[in-house]
Amino acid sequence: MTTAQHTSKRPTGMFGFSIVWFGQIISLLGTSMTGFAMTIWAYQKTNAATALAMVGFFFVAPMLIASPFAGALVDRSNRKLMMMVSDVASGFATIIILILYASGTLEIWHLFITSAIQGVFQSFQWPAYSAAISTMLPKAQYGRANGMLSLADTASNIFAPILAGALLGIIGFSGILLIDIITFVIAIVALLLVHVPQPKITDEGRQAQGSLLKEAFFGFGYIVKRPPLLALQLVFMSGNFFVGVPGAVQAAMILANTGSSEKALALVNSAGDIGGVVGGLVMSAWGGPKRLVNGVLAGWFVSSIVGVVLMGFGRSIPIWAMAAFAGMFFIPIINGSNQAIWQSKVPPDLQGKVFSIRRLIAWIVTPLAMLVAGPISDLVLEPAMQNEESVLATSLGWLVGIGPGRGMALLFIIGGSLAAIVGIGGYAFRVLRDVDTLMPDHDTLPAVISPEERMTRMQELIAERQSWSAQPDTPERELALKAITNSLRKLGQTASKPPEAA
Repeated sequence: MTTAQHTSKRPTGMFGFSIVWFGQIISLLGTSMTGFAMTIWAYQKTNAATALAMVGFFFVAPMLIASPFAGALVDRSNRKLMMMVSDVASGFATIIILILYASGTLEIWHLFITSAIQGVFQSFQWPAYSAAISTMLPKAQYGRANGMLSLADTASNIFAPILAGALLGIIGFSGILLIDIITFVIAIVALLLVHVPQPKITDEGRQAQGSLLKEAFFGFGYIVKRPPLLALQLVFMSGNFFVGVPGAVQAAMILANTGSSEKALALVNSAGDIGGVVGGLVMSAWGGPKRLVNGVLAGWFVSSIVGVVLMGFGRSIPIWAMAAFAGMFFIPIINGSNQAIWQSKVPPDLQGKVFSIRRLIAWIVTPLAMLVAGPISDLVLEPAMQNEESVLATSLGWLVGIGPGRGMALLFIIGGSLAAIVGIGGYAFRVLRDVDTLMPDHDTLPAVISPEERMTRMQELIAERQSWSAQPDTPERELALKAITNSLRKLGQTASKPPEAA
């Protein structure tokens, strides 16, 4: 049995993707359990929130820095292998933490190092998985598959704290880490079972080949040169900032309004997670609107109003829970629709490079939002809304209320309103509202074939032309000869040239 025959018998399509998805949802559950247990351990050891924030920083910063190079390497390499390498590296980092904890030498700074390792290799995972969907599934399934991935994320957020909280007292922190390692193994086995096709090389893909540095930053130029994709990206960049500012103080806002009630915060967070799961289920079954851009623009508008703005107006747990549920419900629809657009427009052999830059642009505003949220709340809005004689309190107190937490609530109303304007305002620009039709889908672009394949095809066409030339002069003969000539001309125009040296 040849390798090709063996590979072809491995599951692919939606069945193969479902196997990979199952492995990932198990792995995400283990990772989230470790995150929950690690948060408790770190806070008990330091009794400070700064250490937890630094762990997150050392994960996100290396991931963003490595993203351009990771995307280039994903396109150069086997997608399935890149996914496995990412899982192996994350599992290796968890093993290091387990060894250090078991030996009684684990310190906070160790988590900074392991988080950086996981962040770097996480930069490989997202573009590799996104690009794998494009080669495993037909376009009609892109939205459904992305909904399934969103469902995996939100489901793990719900069940991981419950499981970790129940098991910590029984098996301890080391037992949680061991479960996480086992889930990584399950994810890798799931990948081994399936066939992930490699993309065909397009003409654009051939032109993008070169040094690693050139390929790493190719995505910037690719997006800038395509106004519809650039406009779509600007929606997410600005929307993420406007929503990210109030999002950074959501926990503080709820605690300030409830007298630091942890129960209230837990209920609101749980409602949001449930909304995300329900939204993921809906997107998985539905696949998104026929015009995917409506899922993005209308989704941003509705989510910002019923999620973020309503959260600001709310003054009770039921309203906050409703807002959290509604806001998170639309996230899988927004992200799934957006992802499906990019997967259908960008050739699969370029998706690693382009998607990495795309995420870098979208996420670069997240640290900025976190930096400005605290000072705006603590130094400006909160003092003003607690002083009944201030300009803000006298003009807006009747609308949002006066007292602790109402300044942060006002931040939700402002940020949510601006994000809603971004969503609905997108319809004013044809380059954005018609992104579905203004750009051709990647499967309409010419593929680059090997010299051997081209020679074989040319010989077939020449033989076919000789056969038609020997026949009597008829309109049918003339049409056939013209079609053969056009085919030969196209083969000459798409002739590949050697790529630049790496």
